[in-house]
Amino acid sequence: MYKDFTAELNWTTLHMKRTAAAAAALPDLYGIRLACNMHLDLKMIPLVEGLINKGAQIYLTTCNPTTVQDDVVQYLVSKGAQAYAWRDMSDDEWSRSFDLALEWLPTHLCEMGADLTTRLHDRFLGSEVEASVKASLEATGSGINRLGDVEPSYPIFNWDDLPVKEGLHNRHMVGLTAWHTFFQTTHLTLHEKVVIVIGYGLVGQGTAEAAKAYGGQVKIVETNPARALQAQYDGWQVISMAQATDEGDVFATATGANNVLSAEHLANMKDGVFVLNVGHVAKEIDVAFLQENATHQQPMPFINAYQLYDKTIYLLANGSMFNLTAGFGDSLNAFDVTLAVMAGGIGHIVGQGSQHAAGLYLLPESAWMSVL
Repeated sequence: MYKDFTAELNWTTLHMKRTAAAAAALPDLYGIRLACNMHLDLKMIPLVEGLINKGAQIYLTTCNPTTVQDDVVQYLVSKGAQAYAWRDMSDDEWSRSFDLALEWLPTHLCEMGADLTTRLHDRFLGSEVEASVKASLEATGSGINRLGDVEPSYPIFNWDDLPVKEGLHNRHMVGLTAWHTFFQTTHLTLHEKVVIVIGYGLVGQGTAEAAKAYGGQVKIVETNPARALQAQYDGWQVISMAQATDEGDVFATATGANNVLSAEHLANMKDGVFVLNVGHVAKEIDVAFLQENATHQQPMPFINAYQLYDKTIYLLANGSMFNLTAGFGDSLNAFDVTLAVMAGGIGHIVGQGSQHAAGLYLLPESAWMSVL
């Protein structure tokens, strides 16, 4: 039985009126089987419950097992959703969830990370699973990058690149809430600390600015020449990873790519550094190297202290998405906009969007502008 979080849910709903209105404006969804692979925290309830109230059948999986709130999943199941997701599920269990969601024969997909689409194209081409899916939504830059290796057999609509999501969630909320979570987790500020932000996309830009606002001495590592130049024009010092490992006190990965902090980088860091990840994927840091070569203890919740050789590395949330694993993630008012746009996107893929030819498209303005 899930815990009674009526007060928290009422407060959440009170401050997510755009999402409620966007869900209420959707057409009847009877006959729609929507597989959702996404973060499963309290803020998702107004959207998922709104979809269920419109008649949709929902299958829930997670894009990140470390961010699942089990009580939220149980609550949504009690409202009629099906689910195969729980906090800290194993890699095998997580992988199985994608197969189960696809074998459920969804008519539409709503994704954060493209796990379902890539699994479908790896294992289910030519099957009734492929035939059942009419259209999909993708919400993350990591997912869009993964789709570059896929020839989709149905239309997929990218809403990560919409100005309202780039400018609000990616550019401002991720970095802001990451440092809020750093303060509440470590009981430390960024004053007198050299903060290394790895990656200068929109998430990295917001992470850098928020770190500076909170007293950090910020430097950027960026391998893309155009973004490195942009960082310099924005007034940041751009340094190499080798220089960063010599100087950095706090490292934040914000690339969405794998292994940007490698075993070599970790081995060369100073004693007492903090390492955290705000990118979508949990593999930006070579956590396996630390687990295999360092002794481990947990002095505080979500602070993993690895004794590596003659130094200690503090890996926050064990390399998972820090602001949502150890913290609350986006503010309610900001995420209200994000979820309202998602609701508008769902309305598009169950309607006009499903008539598009197979391929990857930007979600059109007509699908989301009215929800703002």
